[in-house]
Amino acid sequence: MNLGLQSFLAVMPILTAAILLVGFRWPAKRAMPIVYVVAAVIAVAFWKVPAVRVAASTIQGLFITANILFIIFGAILLLNTLKHSGAITAIRTGFSDISPDRRIQVVLIAWLFGAFIEGASGFGTPAAIAAPLMVAIGFPALCAVMIGMMIQSTPVTFGAVGTPILIGVKGGLENVHLTSQLADAGMNFDQYIQLITSQSAMMHACAGTFIPLFMVIMMTRFFGKNKSWTEGLSILPFAVLGGLAFTVPYTLTAITLGPEFPSLIGALIGMAIMTTAAKKRFLVPKDSWDFAPRKEWDESWVSKMEISLDSLIDKHPMKIWLAWIPYILVAVILVLTRLPQLPLGSFLKSFAIKWTDIFSTGITGASQPLYLPGAILCFVVIITFFLHRMSTKELGSAIKESSQILLGAGFVLIFTIPMVRVYINSGINAGGYASMPLAMAQWVAASAGNVWPFFAPFIGGLGAFIAGSNTVSNLMFSLFQHGVAENLAISGSFVVALQAVGAAAGNMFCIHNVVAASATVGLLGQEGITLRRTIIPTLYYCTLVGIIGLIVIYGFGYHDQLNLHLLSAMK
Repeated sequence: MNLGLQSFLAVMPILTAAILLVGFRWPAKRAMPIVYVVAAVIAVAFWKVPAVRVAASTIQGLFITANILFIIFGAILLLNTLKHSGAITAIRTGFSDISPDRRIQVVLIAWLFGAFIEGASGFGTPAAIAAPLMVAIGFPALCAVMIGMMIQSTPVTFGAVGTPILIGVKGGLENVHLTSQLADAGMNFDQYIQLITSQSAMMHACAGTFIPLFMVIMMTRFFGKNKSWTEGLSILPFAVLGGLAFTVPYTLTAITLGPEFPSLIGALIGMAIMTTAAKKRFLVPKDSWDFAPRKEWDESWVSKMEISLDSLIDKHPMKIWLAWIPYILVAVILVLTRLPQLPLGSFLKSFAIKWTDIFSTGITGASQPLYLPGAILCFVVIITFFLHRMSTKELGSAIKESSQILLGAGFVLIFTIPMVRVYINSGINAGGYASMPLAMAQWVAASAGNVWPFFAPFIGGLGAFIAGSNTVSNLMFSLFQHGVAENLAISGSFVVALQAVGAAAGNMFCIHNVVAASATVGLLGQEGITLRRTIIPTLYYCTLVGIIGLIVIYGFGYHDQLNLHLLSAMK
């Protein structure tokens, strides 16, 4: 097969998903089984991937599915526990005391609190925690999912204490040839990774500063009474301040400390600044914005899990600090278990469920259940049971309600994630072809030529769309992106940084992340609607960053130290 035909066949599963979910508005539970079959047939019939390897990839995907479902269950269980303990009522009152304006609440809860959770844990946890919290304080479920997906953008490159860079970019790039080139240029590999880290952060700062404003105007446009883009613009000064309060310390941390802490430190500083600003009404508009009365909401906005606060009024009053302790515990424990300097993470990882070399294919399925955020969330639920003096009946109700939500998400994800693994593992085949994602990228690179820096973030986004992971996208494409840069005699580090930033943006438009976020609020079947909306900020992010890439590389003639060394050697 020539490269064009390979690319066409490789994109077919993605096109099938887009047509069914977005075009025909099918729910994911109907669309994704078909998409899985299409991917498997193309892998076996055209890519010549052995059927046993497709089966092994499917099993590997089921391991990952179990991990995601555990996280979803933990997030829902914590929310339902707080609902039955009365904490949610106190949290709602607390936010109303800071500001009843939903636009302010988006900046504080989604943008800043969500960014902190992303910095600590990653892997879709921010949407799993922030989306149900927003539903609990009165947001429509569909709106909470949309905003929850948008959290997964700027903080993601440095999420899970830097995993997308330290595992994704480093693991994707590290090889003897590149290390040797760097040594000849007077650099070591860690310095090169730090350069990519700094470049990624600066591009995120340019695009990410406006994400909280995007969140607000999309909320007022799609969920406001007047369906207005401009209603959200009245909060522009506060929203941009919220963006800067995060991106400035975030960028400085990336440049000075490396990839582990930018999202964590940026979010902590941002929360302190913006909570104070909201209380002092600094840059807060005179008007206050809220959703229309609940009875006027479209049926598609509402989930079966909508929390009726009226039924909780008889709960004993709870102090706001006591209500927030479970979320604070989640954040603290996530950080303590993710810091490589502490032994706790290694201890939790030591318990693993693993199937090595499935069907003798070299593919491994594994889970570290105690290390997953789901285990931490369940542990905090146990603490909350005693801390909030709950009855066993209340906890039992929370467990029952949470278990029921998993059924729909489980059915969808057992097809979605295995499809992803078939895609990624298709590189070993009898036809000698590159993996399906790499074939698509190679075709784009061959077609794009010198304007490649513009397309580099879109390739990163494509990898995240397929895999649902910035880390996996970076593992798949970092070396490829670096190779294209070398062929074009442009900065390899900057092109890889474009990849890392685009991969973060692609998380906003990832099918299985949408399914997971929808499940946490009990709203399955509306995935196509969410995808049609989150493609807007995804395109904004990748387009702006791509333009920045062209300007920096060709307009300013930027070259990194390795690039200069290679150019000198060529002369």
